[in-house]
Amino acid sequence: MNTSLMTLENLRSLLDWCAIGNLALLLAWFAAFMLARNVMLAWHGRWFKLAPETLAAIHYAGMAFYKILIWALFIIPYLALRLAF
Repeated sequence: MNTSLMTLENLRSLLDWCAIGNLALLLAWFAAFMLARNVMLAWHGRWFKLAPETLAAIHYAGMAFYKILIWALFIIPYLALRLAF
């Protein structure tokens, strides 16, 4: 028996922990944006001339894209493996 191969249970566990870690990162990004919006605006304002509404739109679009990636790359494959096997 070759123990170096990844089993389905190991793959499910990996996808599970990756999803949890990425969702935690997304939550931290959201919390940082909500709590330190002015700091982020000042920091980004050094390089780019951004209105507060533009900064908010960019961050929310980035969070939405990241959330879609989490679903597409981790949660849906995890659910498919959980339901299929």
